[in-house]
Amino acid sequence: MSINLDFLHKLRRLSLCEGVSTLLLFGVAMPLKYFANLPQAVSIVGMLHGILFICLVVTFLLAIQKVPLKSKLAFAGILAAIVPFGPFVVDRWLKRIETEHDQKST
Repeated sequence: MSINLDFLHKLRRLSLCEGVSTLLLFGVAMPLKYFANLPQAVSIVGMLHGILFICLVVTFLLAIQKVPLKSKLAFAGILAAIVPFGPFVVDRWLKRIETEHDQKST
């Protein structure tokens, strides 16, 4: 089976960016809002996080056809994006796919 490693790599990078945005939102922006009276932090980081989340959902759905990813893994990736640190767990699964493909290629 042929795997689109370029698309998979882009999916992994987007997933990690979305995961970092979640941590920034919860760990930096929200404390700034509530403890430093800077609600703009949540507005800015929250919008960025929302855009990244939507892009990640769309990319996981596209990855079902383009990589191809199993539907269960794609939906697990979408669900994991809701939970802090979830994208980092899913990245390990996606990296395993890359590694297995590389081992089969050599």
